[in-house]
Amino acid sequence: MLKVAVIGGGSTYTPELVNGFLARVAQFPLDELWLMDVDANRLKVVGGFAQRMVEFKGSPFKVVLTTDQREAVKQATYVTTQLRVGHMEARRKDEYLGLRHGLIGQETTGVGGMGKALRTIPVILKIAKDMQELAASGAMLVNFTNPAGLVTQALTQYAAKTPAVGVCNVPITARMMIVEKLAKATGKEIDPAQTELKTLGLNHLSWHRGFTVDGEDVWPQVIEEFIKELKAEEHPEWDPRTIEILRMIPNYYLQYFYYTDKKLKLQESWPPSRADEVIEVEKVLLEQYADPDLKEPPAELMQRGGAYYSTVATQLLNAHYNDLGETHIVNIRNNGAVKEWPAEWVLEIPSTVRKSGITPIPTEPLPPACFGLIAQVKAYELLTVEAAVHGDREAAYQALLANPLGPKADKIQAVLDDLLETHREHLPQFWKK
Repeated sequence: MLKVAVIGGGSTYTPELVNGFLARVAQFPLDELWLMDVDANRLKVVGGFAQRMVEFKGSPFKVVLTTDQREAVKQATYVTTQLRVGHMEARRKDEYLGLRHGLIGQETTGVGGMGKALRTIPVILKIAKDMQELAASGAMLVNFTNPAGLVTQALTQYAAKTPAVGVCNVPITARMMIVEKLAKATGKEIDPAQTELKTLGLNHLSWHRGFTVDGEDVWPQVIEEFIKELKAEEHPEWDPRTIEILRMIPNYYLQYFYYTDKKLKLQESWPPSRADEVIEVEKVLLEQYADPDLKEPPAELMQRGGAYYSTVATQLLNAHYNDLGETHIVNIRNNGAVKEWPAEWVLEIPSTVRKSGITPIPTEPLPPACFGLIAQVKAYELLTVEAAVHGDREAAYQALLANPLGPKADKIQAVLDDLLETHREHLPQFWKK
């Protein structure tokens, strides 16, 4: 039996994921999709809609709803995680924590990202432990929960017996953006399936540096078109000179590091923060999902973000299940693929997906201008893992000291105290007597 368990099945993203499985039933013969969530009411709404979607398409597989994590992972072939400890209100608190201290308030970078990691890592490790005991032999954990790279780093260190990979939709979004721009520039239709993006770095801290179409390297054309567009804009997303020097396209999230002052200025207009906006979007979505006549995802789902989420998720599982040997950009242990960097680092890197496992493809390291930032953020990630697993306040202090978006040294203790108190109910490891 092919069973997939979704931990965080009450997410408003779930209908998109269901669509992805429905689109691939011929290649990925799913028998049971288990949606698990700790919020029974939300699960009833989202899960009920998911069940109607599947019934509308002829019930090619069964959708099972549960609040029992262990039942969900029992005999599962794949377990995907898309959970949010503390729900969207916790994200909102992360954002305003940053604002209070004059720091970036964001759910995956800076102090907000650290708060989310501290809450999330113990929960994900418990899922991996349950999988070891109950899931099908060789079952794989596919983590979409942010901060995806940091969470995957924790899994490789503290749940190594559970095959795990981290996934993000940023690479596929970049790939589709490049396809669109190339098609416009050349006047030719380009099949995304025949393209390949070369990316390296950490999750939300990566640089796109190569692109092929039918095996032909077209990166020089891509980068020149990108620079030309930037120079034509009154307020470009990136400084054109930076792109000319690097000859790479930075991941969007690097704006928090490259243009910190601009991002801080934007925060001054809050509310609404992004979490405030998403809370309102989700209210509308959940009302629509509750409509017994709704059979397909509403257009408003695109306002939630996460473009191509279903494509990334289901393509990866399909490639693994069918031993396709496809290249996917994932978060995975380096293991010598970039031989100049530590083997234990989890990187966001093109990898070969086979039934036997997912293997990072050997590649050259990024230049020093990028590596310096990566090394600093990876130090923060490693310290955050230790803090989350052990409730280690000194490791948490050092993590903030290492984080380039963290507070000045004489402000760290105040920020850390605020973070731990703000999320006290979700951080029991730090509050043991």
